Amino acid sequence: MKQPAQKLCTNKVYPLRATMPIRSSLRLAALGITLLAPITLCAQETNPLHTASRQELDVIKVLLVQEAAWNRGDLPAFASGYKDSPDTLFVTHQISRGYAGLLDQYKRDYPNRAVMGTLTFSELEVHTLDENFAVCIGKYHLDRAKKDGGNAGGIFSLIFEKTDTGWKIIIDHTT
Repeated sequence: MKQPAQKLCTNKVYPLRATMPIRSSLRLAALGITLLAPITLCAQETNPLHTASRQELDVIKVLLVQEAAWNRGDLPAFASGYKDSPDTLFVTHQISRGYAGLLDQYKRDYPNRAVMGTLTFSELEVHTLDENFAVCIGKYHLDRAKKDGGNAGGIFSLIFEKTDTGWKIIIDHTT
């Protein structure tokens, strides 16, 4: 009696040597891609340097003025970078609504010059949304003595609105 063809096929053993060159080729290709991908990606990156627009420069100027005011210990001058409005939002470990609440929170969290430390902003990126709104992301660092809270730092995203008195922060999300 003849066995069905499928039983004959299941009993046949194929040598592994025939598939090993394929596996080796795949491994070599994967290794090549892994090693060459960073080089290829770096070559494809666009130049991160560009000529800043007037809007971008004006937004950066607000942050530079704030940094200088902070480092003088002048919280009201620092806060002048924010829009004096009940709609201004400040999001950190809590949410403050309105300019007055924001200024109160700063005064509560930074009661004296030593606790304020020295502020530096870095890695600033401004993205204009239209002629009246822009987003800025970046990092901040506070350099201060351990007894005054120690160094602190984090990231932030700010939404700016162009007002009659210049660019002002309307939403500040700082971590």
